[in-house]
Amino acid sequence: MKTGTIYLVGAGPGSPDLLTLRAARLIAAARLIVHDGLVDPEILAMARPDAQLVSVAKKRARHTLPQDQINALLVREALKGHDVVRLKGGDPFVFGRGGEEAEEARAAGVRVEVVPGISAANGAAAATQIPLTHRDHASVVSFVAGQCKGLSDQDWSGLAGKGRTLVIYMGVKTAPQIAEKLMADGLAPDMPLAVVENAARADMRVLRGPLAALPDLVITEKVKSPALIIIGEVTAAVIEQGAVAAMQMECEAK
Repeated sequence: MKTGTIYLVGAGPGSPDLLTLRAARLIAAARLIVHDGLVDPEILAMARPDAQLVSVAKKRARHTLPQDQINALLVREALKGHDVVRLKGGDPFVFGRGGEEAEEARAAGVRVEVVPGISAANGAAAATQIPLTHRDHASVVSFVAGQCKGLSDQDWSGLAGKGRTLVIYMGVKTAPQIAEKLMADGLAPDMPLAVVENAARADMRVLRGPLAALPDLVITEKVKSPALIIIGEVTAAVIEQGAVAAMQMECEAK
């Protein structure tokens, strides 16, 4: 029996318009799609009518399937001869556990193809017109996970500050620890930041404030995932092009 292929496909930050052509074609042709909870329903609606859609949505402390079982599901279906589209929000290799799934597939002798997607960070930057790098404000950008093992033991010193931009994924629940950690590592309490909720979607919100106010901002504004925290001078930079549009969708932190 011919072994199927596992396609690790990035669904981008939400809008179907931001899919790659390769991703859109695979979604439209797939008979089996295993998808995350962050994949927009409009993207899932692009699947063929007879496609089987399997949700493996993850939420904090509650997973539909643990990661090892997701890996096993993908490999099992491929070994049956089925092509599998593993559809992930953002990019498969940016906090998407695509690396783990690819390793399992290769170990089982299953062919893997990775289809990159616009990451949440890139999508948020474009939608809010916050440049992650800027000649006047930042020449370095770093991505970290705010919800990971050993968060308190990690050294983030040097990741944020003058000339640097720090983008934090999955940091809503750990916002107090993140703010405390960064200030303890020497970052100024008044360092500007932006919290981008539902980036690049119709219900996107942009909240701004200083680092010290991050915990209160998240609580007061009832920020929910998916949300990114962008820290650095770029979040306060006045980018003249598109400034009016940005102002219309921003909710300034008081």
